[in-house]
Amino acid sequence: MRIHAFATLLALPLFATAFAASAQDSPVGRWKTFDEETGQARSIVEVYEAKNGTIAGKVVETLYAPDPVCDKCSGANKNKPIEGMVILWGLKRDGDGWSGGTVLKPSAGKTYKSKARLLEDGRKFEVSGCLAFICKQQLWTRMQ
Repeated sequence: MRIHAFATLLALPLFATAFAASAQDSPVGRWKTFDEETGQARSIVEVYEAKNGTIAGKVVETLYAPDPVCDKCSGANKNKPIEGMVILWGLKRDGDGWSGGTVLKPSAGKTYKSKARLLEDGRKFEVSGCLAFICKQQLWTRMQ
């Protein structure tokens, strides 16, 4: 009986470590984004797995202004609230990252081809927006 209890006590931390490590292989969760120029926190984005198995993300909270709208957007997003807006979609697993997606930059109202990868054991999410061969990266920080 004591051996069984001792084995269980040893197994629990190992199971928890394995579970935590596997959770860091996915960008699913909440991320804080930052303004590229000022470095100030901009929004909280919920990254999730879409129905088709791709990765997507929507703004769940804006941190820079109360109730901002996408006034520079065109089409369906024109003058819509940024909070609740899907700004990242279509990312597919590609080796150790994700590619083939699209990212919307609400402050510019523009969409870009996107790719992404996890850094620092899953604590950072590098999201790139590309126009032709020129890409800009933004580093998002995982919320705890």
